[in-house]
Amino acid sequence: MIRLFIPHDLAAGVELALDHGQSHYLTSVMRQSVGDQVLLFNGRHGEWRSRVTVVTKRAVGLEAQTLERPQAPGPDLDLLVAVVKRGRLETIVEKAAELGVRRIRPILTERTNADRARISRLAAIATEAAEQTGRLDIPQVSEPEKLIKLLKDWEPQRRLLFCDEGGEAAPVLEVLAAQPKGPWAILIGPEGGFSPAERNRLRALDYAAAASLGPRILRADTAAISALTLWQAALGDWTP
Repeated sequence: MIRLFIPHDLAAGVELALDHGQSHYLTSVMRQSVGDQVLLFNGRHGEWRSRVTVVTKRAVGLEAQTLERPQAPGPDLDLLVAVVKRGRLETIVEKAAELGVRRIRPILTERTNADRARISRLAAIATEAAEQTGRLDIPQVSEPEKLIKLLKDWEPQRRLLFCDEGGEAAPVLEVLAAQPKGPWAILIGPEGGFSPAERNRLRALDYAAAASLGPRILRADTAAISALTLWQAALGDWTP
């Protein structure tokens, strides 16, 4: 069944109108009409089976009818990723949303080779991935920020998995096996790697754990997907 994320409140009997883009998608692309059913979620009130009640040239109206799944929290996991070329960054955002990340935070490092990111485009990609994968929320996509500032304002209770390409860290599964559950973030550097100063600063942080993703040099998108998958298997909602 088609799933759509909407910002509106949801409850039994609530009537709402989709925006132009979603209305076009529902009627022109998916060929839905009055009486058809879709699933709606807003990240707050669970997932609702809803019925199409109105179809006009301007908008589609729906009525929320039955709660299919109550709202449940996903893993408290942030992905910090250096801004890379557009195509690879879009892949990272899509796969991060599929893998359950709560917040995606693009960062600028000393060796970042790109300094712009279309946040509206990335947010749309994250929303579409959430709709397709059955999530009950969508990940927040933040504006790019400098790594040094991010570390300065860090939440001390959030652990940080630092994917260190320097070859001196223990394997990631070994590192995660010794770590507690709770709020986490995963840090993926630029394709040029972290600078020596950045690596030294990260290794000095009490809340950071350096880990190796293996003997091969990985591109940023491969590294992000690999690290997220392994974290989910060790500490995320793939485990009891």
